[in-house]
Amino acid sequence: MQYRPFGDSGIEVSALGLGLMRLPTTGDDSSDLDMQECIRMVHRAIEEGVTYFDTAYRYHGGSSEPLVAEALTGGYREKVHLATKLPTWLVESEGDLERYFTEQLQRMGTDYVDSYLLHGLDADRWDNMKRVGALQFLDEIRSDGRARTVGFSFHDELDVFRRIVDSHDWDMCLIQLNYMDHAYQAGVAGMRYAADRGMGVAVMEPLRGGNLAGRVPDDIRAIWDRAEVQRTPAEWGLRWVWNHPEVSVVLSGMSTMEQLLENVRTAEDALPDSLTEDEKALIDEVRDIYLQRTRVDCTGCEYCMPCPEGVEIPRIFNIYNDASMFGEVARSGAASSYANVVSNDGGVDRCVDCGECLEACPQDIDIPAALREARDYLTAGNGK
Repeated sequence: MQYRPFGDSGIEVSALGLGLMRLPTTGDDSSDLDMQECIRMVHRAIEEGVTYFDTAYRYHGGSSEPLVAEALTGGYREKVHLATKLPTWLVESEGDLERYFTEQLQRMGTDYVDSYLLHGLDADRWDNMKRVGALQFLDEIRSDGRARTVGFSFHDELDVFRRIVDSHDWDMCLIQLNYMDHAYQAGVAGMRYAADRGMGVAVMEPLRGGNLAGRVPDDIRAIWDRAEVQRTPAEWGLRWVWNHPEVSVVLSGMSTMEQLLENVRTAEDALPDSLTEDEKALIDEVRDIYLQRTRVDCTGCEYCMPCPEGVEIPRIFNIYNDASMFGEVARSGAASSYANVVSNDGGVDRCVDCGECLEACPQDIDIPAALREARDYLTAGNGK
């Protein structure tokens, strides 16, 4: 495993981190984890040299943090860098800060975390965090040893990111970055801004919710096939992120043991500045094609869920994007997939435009409008 400096903290972390938000489940309910397989994956990751494990209060409907307690018993806790996040959207007063943090420590069966983050900051949440004294609280738990490092995860524009970085003595940040989102939100510019100030940079969504690692259209496969060194789509995506020396750790939400082992192999030699100019040019070509075909910039983060009316928002957008990227509706099976969503009472027609998803979406998608477009596309018969 490759290890990288975590900013100026004096800590080194594995280049690959395990994001505990897309773990194997026993059914369609994301909170119903396959505990045996999840624990097996966590232990295997540690055996392969992965040290960074990332969870949060809301992941897997609240089941992710309790999984940590079970998976890290028997001496495993001391082998990992454990990160979790304050549910900022639930914080209304100063007292909530200690209450949620204490609850999270208890859920994870530990008396400290290696990184504690303010979750999903945007301009509004940042203002609220300042109002309730979150910065002073972070200083306190860092000082008393309950958090070795403190930081924030981010979903807003670059100017907001810079303002937040400059407002506190942060140890690290967590940003969305992949070869399609290089100029989105904090992007490459934000990555460099944070690294220049001594912050560890953790990256989420390196494969855009797995969309860059799934089925590959023939024309994109033809581009990858021109490479002198043959790699999987997932490997290309991860190597693009790891090519940046400013990146400390890349979090991948791996759902299977096969994905874990493939990513571990990639991490071993995906060194900074290791991509050739020709390889970077191939990635640029692929980006351009995907950008032309993507209908909705959804990463499947599920911040919009659960929908109060039961609309399966991320699943619908995934079907919609697949239909656009991989050909006509019949070819991708998208029409039948959407029909199945409708039959399970999760279709677009249940949307009442309540607006809750609009407030929750870190990608600033006009979700109700995009849902209607998806429905029309997926039920048109000709896929147009």
